[in-house]
Amino acid sequence: MNSPIDLVPPLVRPARQYRMNFTVGEHSARHVRRIVRMYLRLWEMTGLADAAELAVTELLANVVRHVPDRRCSVLVLRTPEGLRVEVGDGAPGMPGVRSADPLDEAGRGLALLAAVVDAWGVVALPEGGKTVWFECAAAPS
Repeated sequence: MNSPIDLVPPLVRPARQYRMNFTVGEHSARHVRRIVRMYLRLWEMTGLADAAELAVTELLANVVRHVPDRRCSVLVLRTPEGLRVEVGDGAPGMPGVRSADPLDEAGRGLALLAAVVDAWGVVALPEGGKTVWFECAAAPS
């Protein structure tokens, strides 16, 4: 016969990463922000939530604006240093930081990204397309 202790499930360690592939739609950024926030809570890194949510929103907005089929992949990864998020797509062309005039409606996304994260970059994929990534460092415990 099982004792009450045997019936308690073992502690489950949260996954160190989450990956998804999807077509960006009207509510995608909200759902991805919720996923990022949930993982940061599980990983006890909630102090990174504001920066990470803003940054992933900007990258998804770039997919909507610049990727014709709006297909992308998102990787949320816990690293020893903190958090890394990657957004990949199959569209040609590499993004870059632009200087926008005060009245421009667009052109500030990557500058905003650079302002809120610790590091970011773009990697061209051999099969075409690119991955834009950012990292947020966790505060020491």
